[in-house]
Amino acid sequence: MVKTETIFVKSEGNGDIIDITAKVQKTVSDSGKKEGSAVIFINGSTASVSTIEYEPNLVRDVRKVFEKIAPYGQDYEHHKTWGDDNGASHVRATLTGPGITVPFKDGNLLLGTWQQIAVLDFDTRPRNREVVIQVIG
Repeated sequence: MVKTETIFVKSEGNGDIIDITAKVQKTVSDSGKKEGSAVIFINGSTASVSTIEYEPNLVRDVRKVFEKIAPYGQDYEHHKTWGDDNGASHVRATLTGPGITVPFKDGNLLLGTWQQIAVLDFDTRPRNREVVIQVIG
């Protein structure tokens, strides 16, 4: 049986990284399921879900690396399509993907000691994001 929940995340955009581990764990706990998988998916093309050691210096490092890979302020072909400025946002989200799957046992996510689940919002403006969590078990 699958239980689907949606959580909401407010972001600043521009590479904002938000720890959602507690919200995902609560969703798993509230499901009553003891063992299975949690699928975490963001429904947008300028954000992603991944894991990270969520500490300020690594968050800064990740932002720096993405600025080297797909810098903001460049002339992306995508800008010609809609007249917007978020081509880098789409490229970054494509590289990281919209979601992950995390196993759980005894009702607890099986994350590593320093591993948290995070939303990476690459859009060029603040956004209210919806994250879909499906608990399968």
